Order: sequence, then C-alpha cells, then structure tokens
Amino acid sequence: MEDKANKLPQGETHQDIKVVGFADNDPENPKNWSKARKWYITMVISWTCFVVAFCSSVITSDIGGVSESFHVSHEAALVPVSVFVVGFGIGPMAFAPLSEVVGRRLIYGSTLLVAVIFIIPGAVSKNIGTLIVCRLIDGIAFSAPMTLVGGTLADLWRNEERGVPMAAFSAAPFVGPAIGPLAGGFLSDAAGWRWLYWLQLILAFVAWVLITFTVPETYAPTILARRAAKLRKQTGDAGHVTEAELDPRSFSQRIGIFLIRPFQLLFTEIIVLLLSLYLSVLYGLLYMFFVAYPIIFEVRKGYSAGISGLMFIPLALGVLCSALSAPLVNKHYLTMVKKYNGKPPAEVRLIPMMISCWFVPIGLFIFAWTSYERLIWVGPCLAGFPVGFGFIFLYNSANNYLVDSYQHQAASALAAKTFIRSFWGAGVVLFTEQMYGRMGDQWASSFLAFLSLACCGIPFLFWTYGARIRKRSKYAYGGDDEETTSASDSDVEKANQRREVDPNVPLHTDMDDLVRARSYVSNP
Repeated sequence: MEDKANKLPQGETHQDIKVVGFADNDPENPKNWSKARKWYITMVISWTCFVVAFCSSVITSDIGGVSESFHVSHEAALVPVSVFVVGFGIGPMAFAPLSEVVGRRLIYGSTLLVAVIFIIPGAVSKNIGTLIVCRLIDGIAFSAPMTLVGGTLADLWRNEERGVPMAAFSAAPFVGPAIGPLAGGFLSDAAGWRWLYWLQLILAFVAWVLITFTVPETYAPTILARRAAKLRKQTGDAGHVTEAELDPRSFSQRIGIFLIRPFQLLFTEIIVLLLSLYLSVLYGLLYMFFVAYPIIFEVRKGYSAGISGLMFIPLALGVLCSALSAPLVNKHYLTMVKKYNGKPPAEVRLIPMMISCWFVPIGLFIFAWTSYERLIWVGPCLAGFPVGFGFIFLYNSANNYLVDSYQHQAASALAAKTFIRSFWGAGVVLFTEQMYGRMGDQWASSFLAFLSLACCGIPFLFWTYGARIRKRSKYAYGGDDEETTSASDSDVEKANQRREVDPNVPLHTDMDDLVRARSYVSNP
C-alpha cells in the first residue's frame, strides 16, 4: 500500500501533520455564530428560495397571452413552465456536490447572477424558442439556492436547533408558487404577460444583492481551508492541513466522485429514493394546481385570471399555519433530545410526517368532489388549506430526516431528492390538462388523492426499519462531527485502507480517524 506521507506536502510525514479544525466555542464555526446572525442568513436564503419558487409559477397566470403573442398552442405555451422545473432537476446534480468542494457562497452568487441576466431576454423575447431556452437556463441557475439551502442550514444550526429554521425555509417553496398566480393574475390582466418577467427580474436582483454581499461562507471545510492557508503563511509550516488536503485523491478525482454522489444516494439509498418519490408526488400536486385551478375556476366557472389567483390564498394560508406551528414541533423534538440523552435517532424527525401525511389526501378528495361546475367556489377553494398545511409538515420532516441521516452530505442528498421531484413536477404540467379532459375533473383529482394516500405508508416504513437501514449504509451519518478523542496512529492506516478498497467512501468517514491520530490545531 502506498504510504500516505507521499500524498502530503513535500518534506512532511505523518508526525508533521497538524489537522486544522474548530475548537470548542470557536467564533469562526458557523454553528457558534450569534442567533441573530444565523437567523439573518436563514431569512435571506429563505427569501431567495421564495423568489425562485415565485418565478416558477408566476408565468402560469397568463399562458393564453404567450399563446396569442407567439401564435402557438396552449400546450406549447406551457413548455416554458415545464423546462424551468426540469432545470430544477438538472442543476442540483452539479451545484450541490460542487458546493461541497468550493463552498456555498461562490455557488450562490454566480448562479443567481446568471439567473438574473437570463430573465431579461425572456421578457423581450420575440418567439417561443427564445422564451423556452431562457427559462431552461433560469431553471438550472435558480436551482442552486433551492438545493444548497438545506446544506447551509446544516452548516449553521445544530440538530436540536434546526426544526424552526428548516420550517422557515420549507415554507418558501410552497408559499412562492401559491403567491405567484395570485400576484401574476392581476398584473397580467393589467399590463400583459411580459410584466410577469420584469417582476421576476426585480425580485431576483434583490435576492442576488442580499445573498452576494451580506451572506458569508458557511461551509466548514472551506472556512478551515482558509484558516490552514493562513497558518501556513504565518508559521511557514506546511504541516497545517485540512481534511480535504489529507485526501489522497486529486481535485479532478474528487469532483468526479462528488458529481455522481447524488445519483449514488438516489439509486443506492432506499431512504433517499422513497422520500424523493414521496416529495415528487407532493411537488407534482402543487404544479398540478397551476393547471387544475384555471380549469376549475376560469374554464368551468368563468372567472378572470386575477380572481382565479385569489383561490390560491387558502393554500398559502395552510402553508403559513403549518410553518407557524414549527416551534411546537421543535419543542417536541427537544423533549425527544432529552429522552435520548442528547442523541435522538433520525427517525424522531418522522413523527410530524406520520401525523400530517393524511391532510394532503383529505384536501384533494374535498377538491375533487366539490369542483362540479354547478357548485359554489367555496369547496375547491378551501380544499387548498389542508393540502398546504400537510405540504409544509411533510416537506420539513423529510428535509430534516435527510439532513440528519446524511448530515455531512446533506446538499447531495437534497440534490438527489430535487432531481427526481423536479422531473415529475415538469411532466405534470404537460399532461394535467389532458388528464382532466379524459378522466373528468372529479376522478383526475381523486387519482392524485389516492396516490398521495398510498405514500402515507413511507414514513411509517422508515419509523420501523430506518435505523437498521442507516446502520447498513456506507453514506449515512454515523456520529457527532464535533467529537474528538485520542487514538493511535493505526487509525490513519485504517482510514487509508478503506479509501483504497473503495474510493467512493465518503470523506467524512475518515475525519474522526485523522483528527484523533494527529495534533488538532483549532486557532490561528
């Protein structure tokens, strides 16, 4: 076996290594930042996610205007909506793992700038092709904040603190799409469909300025890399290294592995796969509403786009009410933390999911069987409340469960979820109108209700078998990332052996061995 010393800076040996890490209460550790600072960052990235979600749905307010302007079919006018959501699935597979190499801040700033730029040609486009291409690029670029936010929250908040911040973020992807048709309906009625793009430009530019100039780097390995470089410069000792610098793989090899990591998690981890399928169903339901609501309220009942947009208010209120309930959920989680002496199993995160999963099918059945043309608008309108209420609890619990289960690779796990979820959401937009035409309004909605009802078994499955599944996983998180103890030099050799047998072994599994075996430098 090749000696690890050959991979170190020239002249360095095992005994010269000083692994750079965070000390207890280290002020540069994002988890030790003040709550005010952490909450500011949380709200900025949540606002950014709201803007992204808003941009995904606002153009559905005037599909007819696009169809008339470019003389294309209604189905063709829906393609810009669909390709934007496809971009949500493509982008995370690269941006999430890249953020685990170069840090979060660079990815946030660069992708949002690209998104802002490509809104402009969409607003002034002269044909449907230009609009489709620009929306695809925007979808890919906008996918970065939606994917990285889970990893950013894991950077900032400890497990027992993360419940409420995760709820604040989780509300954004559902409130944004609900508010989009509401605001867009009246704006398109008054100023035309192009102003829907100018509105996106204004909101996205504000988000880019805030996240680029006021949000610092939160990814610990990137922060530690800067600390190690500073120490090497100050002391002239090349032995100050980080975890990444102890990795025998080249930068290109690491990038290659990280780029396939989301796919590995998606197709080899049953937890990631089934939760992704469940959230895909939920995401598809949300985008189904953007087509179903106009069918029920505009086509069947003859309302304007603005009035139809008002029907999304109960959906948005349901999301907000469930988000406001987050402190109660977090309080319950803290009691479970005490019960398990500070280390509750990840499955504790599933308790709100097992309770709230029933709200979505209930709301969908109400929507289905009160949507007859002869009946008043109240039934299908208010059906959005339980659906929205269930959405946020399910989304929040699933995100927390994924982050707790794959903490060091949270961004990649969430990217895998986003990949499959986005492609399903994109497909739903294209076939919902045909589905309602062939199955009828009531049975089309009922079909989706039965689908969501079948998914209710997933959290109960992981409540029963999740711990055993995680124990057998080579990617699942296996311990406290801040714990360090003493050990012998043989730990380094064991870490190297695991890496050489399987180069896809996640880097974090070696960190404890390396930290225990070497002097631990915590302050510059």
